[in-house]
Amino acid sequence: MQFTQNLIEGTLVKRYKRFLADVRLRNEEEITAHCPNSGSMITCIEENAPVLLSYSSNPSRKTPFTWELIQLNGGWVCINTQHANAVAFEALQNGIIPSLSGFSLTKREVTFGDSRFDIYAERGDEKWFIEVKSVTLKLNGEASFPDSVTSRGLKHLYTLAEAKKQGYRVAMLYVVMRSDVDFFRPAREIDPEYAAALREVADQGVKVFVVGTTITPEGITIDKELPFEI
Repeated sequence: MQFTQNLIEGTLVKRYKRFLADVRLRNEEEITAHCPNSGSMITCIEENAPVLLSYSSNPSRKTPFTWELIQLNGGWVCINTQHANAVAFEALQNGIIPSLSGFSLTKREVTFGDSRFDIYAERGDEKWFIEVKSVTLKLNGEASFPDSVTSRGLKHLYTLAEAKKQGYRVAMLYVVMRSDVDFFRPAREIDPEYAAALREVADQGVKVFVVGTTITPEGITIDKELPFEI
């Protein structure tokens, strides 16, 4: 996934009200940017850290700037959770993930019951539902999810298990959006119910995949599968 514009440099002042962040641009102007991340971002916030923003000329937007990346530990972290779906869909279309390759059809945002999964795919007679999660949390040097209690994420797990019972192939795909980690585990310390549910549905046949990314100011690509334990 390539960014469609040159991102704008700044430094983080603070994040607040979940969806807002104050950023100081290179010309010393301080602006308020949209923060497209509903999580706690507890390991993604460092005051005065370099950040990159996109800009929208849409006059109806109250905040034309959107916070995209922050630089931590010498590498970029993508805090815009919407991009995980885009890079995952691109990877599935191009066969980048060995365990999830060979699909003849891929679609985004497909309804199942009263839910909607991020990706639907077909491979021969196999029909897949794939749910994608953006991972930015780092605990004890390991990538982890979620960074706050998630009832929505819990519902996704059990809905995947239900789709499995109805004959679909199903998968949880965790896209790690930072480069300073090389192992994944669920965040039991933050949401023990989610961690237990992940183990439960995995035992019922929900496949779990974790992938790493290369993140630059130009774009984001999935480049490897990562080891994990659940």
